[in-house]
Amino acid sequence: MRVLMVQTPSVETFTSEKVYPIGIVLLAGVLKKKGHQVEILDLNLDHDPYGVLQEKLLEFRPEVVGFSLRNIDPLGNKNTSLIPQFTAAVRLTALLLPEALLIAGGTGFSLFPERIMQELSELDYGIVGEGEHSFPALLESLDHSVQLPGLCYREGEEVRLLPPSTDIDMACYLPPDRTLWDIKPYLDLNNYTPSIGIETKRGCPFNCSYCVYPQLQGRHLRRRSAADVVGEVEFLHKEYGVKQFHFNDPVINIPRGHLEGICREILKRKLKIRWDGFFREDHLDAENIALFEEAGCECFSFSPDGLCQEALDVLGKQETEDDILKAARLAASRDVLSVYHFMVNVPGENQRTIEKGVQMLERIYDLHAPKRNLGTIVLNNIRIMPGTRIEKIAREEGVITPDTDLLYPVYFNPRPYDTLRYRLESFHFCKNVFMWKGVDDK
Repeated sequence: MRVLMVQTPSVETFTSEKVYPIGIVLLAGVLKKKGHQVEILDLNLDHDPYGVLQEKLLEFRPEVVGFSLRNIDPLGNKNTSLIPQFTAAVRLTALLLPEALLIAGGTGFSLFPERIMQELSELDYGIVGEGEHSFPALLESLDHSVQLPGLCYREGEEVRLLPPSTDIDMACYLPPDRTLWDIKPYLDLNNYTPSIGIETKRGCPFNCSYCVYPQLQGRHLRRRSAADVVGEVEFLHKEYGVKQFHFNDPVINIPRGHLEGICREILKRKLKIRWDGFFREDHLDAENIALFEEAGCECFSFSPDGLCQEALDVLGKQETEDDILKAARLAASRDVLSVYHFMVNVPGENQRTIEKGVQMLERIYDLHAPKRNLGTIVLNNIRIMPGTRIEKIAREEGVITPDTDLLYPVYFNPRPYDTLRYRLESFHFCKNVFMWKGVDDK
């Protein structure tokens, strides 16, 4: 079958950073091995995305079009949505090729599958979660009814959803076939993050109250071998000249020994590359953080989220303030930049927790001041996602009602602290400028 895989807009503007569409390239490779004729289109790369889509549809005339909705919104505390762009791509395709089979998937779709299928009658099917097995199996079973993991389908006027797959064996992981979609445009376009994403594992064992990763990938960690991961890195480095990589895992340094093995393999192969990822604070020590730096880590990205112990507990982080400060102390001693992500207006916020949060920010800046190796601190409001404990708390406290539409960004931002993020951002931004300029604000 002729299959077109489409990455719908996942950024708000054309000038925003672009992300290589690893998901659809991975699926395209699987479909190609099954004998399908597959082409790829990333609508984030062109000033006229729908003009490019129209041209590709009429030229290739696919029998099946797979739409990937990577993000439901632009992130970063924005109140806008990417659903209208997704809708336009689906409906334009349905108008131009009414006989084509339209299938939706991607992380964004997986958060609201039934709702999106109900809104877009043009969609024939959806795939929730991992699609490497379910997508090709669906194409092979169109002439008869079949029960597939993660399949979202129509039954009369109703939309049905089968439990998604979270058990793909990452030891048998097939890396994305980069020959199907060139990586070079993403290196040339992105000034801030000129890196290519690599999956080293799937799953997240933690139970953070705001997070949907366990819903999407399961709680069981499924790992690729160090040799397999670094083999993909080495291939991209030598064949395409890629020098910077981002490890896509929710947390890169769990379980203990996994990232350490990858780093030792990088050093064994003498690869001169740089990489980054999100680190768990309580899994760092002096020995492994030195190894990570030696193997090319260029940024320690931390997401402790809670600015004080009360916030950490509400968010279900299973960490302490001491864990955060110990990690900050270790990171500050290295020649690598660090970035910290925190959340404000956590349920139960009060004047005392705010003061403790300010103290946490000040201590982090003090630790990094000698080497000036603090990149920035990012402060976010909590995006209320369906099926999370934060959603339950938000309903109990009246922050949202049964009629609140979570498809558009809704944040946990109750009064009287609804301006807290902006005040804290001004505080830490001044601290950041003063640190880099060597100005003492004490």
